[in-house]
Amino acid sequence: MTFSKPPITPETQAKWQRVVDLVAELTDVPAALIMATVDLDHRVKVSNSADNNPYYPGRKYHLNEKLYCFGVFENDGELVVEDAQCEPRWQDNEDMEHAMSFYIGYPIKWPDGEVYGTICVLDTRRNKRALMFRKGLQEFCRVVEGDLALLLEVAQRKQAQAELRETVRVREDTIKRRTTALEDANTALRVLIDNIEASRHETEQQIVQQIKGMVLPYVAKLRHLDADRELQSAYLQMVEDNLKNITSSLSSKLAETLEQLTPAETGIMQLIMMGRTTKEIAATLGRETSTIDFHRNNIRQKLGLSRRENLRQHLIALSSAE
Repeated sequence: MTFSKPPITPETQAKWQRVVDLVAELTDVPAALIMATVDLDHRVKVSNSADNNPYYPGRKYHLNEKLYCFGVFENDGELVVEDAQCEPRWQDNEDMEHAMSFYIGYPIKWPDGEVYGTICVLDTRRNKRALMFRKGLQEFCRVVEGDLALLLEVAQRKQAQAELRETVRVREDTIKRRTTALEDANTALRVLIDNIEASRHETEQQIVQQIKGMVLPYVAKLRHLDADRELQSAYLQMVEDNLKNITSSLSSKLAETLEQLTPAETGIMQLIMMGRTTKEIAATLGRETSTIDFHRNNIRQKLGLSRRENLRQHLIALSSAE
């Protein structure tokens, strides 16, 4: 995660003002500065309050080898110039415009090692007091770097919080959309279920009407016939044909099961579903109980049932399943 460097807050700048004022007082120099550097732009960020201080906040310089601070960056550490007039490199540096021939400076860095600028003191004379305070100036440099670390941490936390809020917002939007989609799907499903139930009810009514009109009249006629086997056979054929027409559009589990059974097995199956025992079925059909047991076993095999499973309960479950 990449963070841009945060700006210096007014509170921090006020603190730095107190720092440079204290440094100037402790070292007895006319100028104590905190400089900020961005690329080749080098400017006074904070300057101590003194009438003889020629450096004011915001004063800009073009970073070059004729600036004391350039030497700090070259050394990546302390630069001490006790008398620029005695050192050929610094004899014509830009600060000699104000006769600042004495300099002590240290680099100020962000926590990631990137240079922020420098903290330094300048004087028009060799300043023994400032030379003795070098460790103290280094400690003030650490204080300033601690402020930079704090500013960066606060900025990182704010950015992390903003990203977290955005993540929460996106997830809430996603949940809202999904909730809406589920509600729409539930509405559509309810409509579909209602339509299915209505269609089912309509189909059941049609079946009932068809049975009443196409089957029951012939069953009633069969009750009043005595010995006319040919007429009985004709009526029975009509009943069979009409029942096939009625059930041709049905695809229940029981209908599929009936197709696997022989007529004898179908009759026995219907009696089993009515709750009749093997003895009762044998007496009804005029068969031996061993014959009934044989057909019961065949039915079990065709349905894939073990001897432990209840045949009647399974048949009833099939009759209610679609």
